[in-house]
Amino acid sequence: MIPKALTIAGSDNSGGAGIQADLKTMTCLGVYSMSVITSITVQNTTGVFQRYDLPEDLVYSQIKVIAEDISIDSTKIGMLGNGKIIKSIEKAIKDFKIKNLVIDTVLVSKSGYHLLEPSDEKIFIKNLIPLATLLTPNIPEAEILASMQIKSIEDMEKACKKIYKYGCNSVLLKGGHMESDELVDVFYDGFKFEYFPSRRVNTKNTHGTGCTLSAAITSYIAKGYTLLDSIKEAKKYIQGAIENSLDIGKGHGPLNHMWTFYKG
Repeated sequence: MIPKALTIAGSDNSGGAGIQADLKTMTCLGVYSMSVITSITVQNTTGVFQRYDLPEDLVYSQIKVIAEDISIDSTKIGMLGNGKIIKSIEKAIKDFKIKNLVIDTVLVSKSGYHLLEPSDEKIFIKNLIPLATLLTPNIPEAEILASMQIKSIEDMEKACKKIYKYGCNSVLLKGGHMESDELVDVFYDGFKFEYFPSRRVNTKNTHGTGCTLSAAITSYIAKGYTLLDSIKEAKKYIQGAIENSLDIGKGHGPLNHMWTFYKG
């Protein structure tokens, strides 16, 4: 049986991030991918210009018909839009006993556009984070969640502990915003830390990095890998996708999700 993964996220019409990046990633990693759209964005490589959140009952219904028909091995959650959508997703997760949740903390775009209403961040923290098998914030997002500045590995460890207290099973704090040639992602599960180093790639084409990493982790979980092995394999995949990123558009170009088949 082919592994099956679901992505619940926003649509990026330029194809570099969101639902589109998730589906590309899952397909390239040999997983049957399904999608639930929470919001439609108007964006390209230079930024996000507009957002339309779908009605929360429509989001719930999308999840419902998939869960009632097709088994779901793992699920990635990305852009949410607003608190009503968050609550509808929470209800669906509980109603249909959806497991193996990788939640990417999509709060603000690279260009500074809010992808979740700031007033609804508390709903995200209270209603959705406790359901996460793995939460994958970057440093700016972790600074919001942990209410602190992050300037070092020690700060990342402290932030992981604070975020973990919101109730998730584990946290992967991504270190891509650190100013160093060697980047380190810090994993914490309430008992131990694990460290995932990678080298910085000199490219501006990093659109969709967070979406792609979380989708890759979700894919490997669907394939039966352990959580830590899923992170390790996903890190290998995204490193290659960044190293072979595509110089498309006038801003931050997309990753090359198909780099294992051809190089950009």
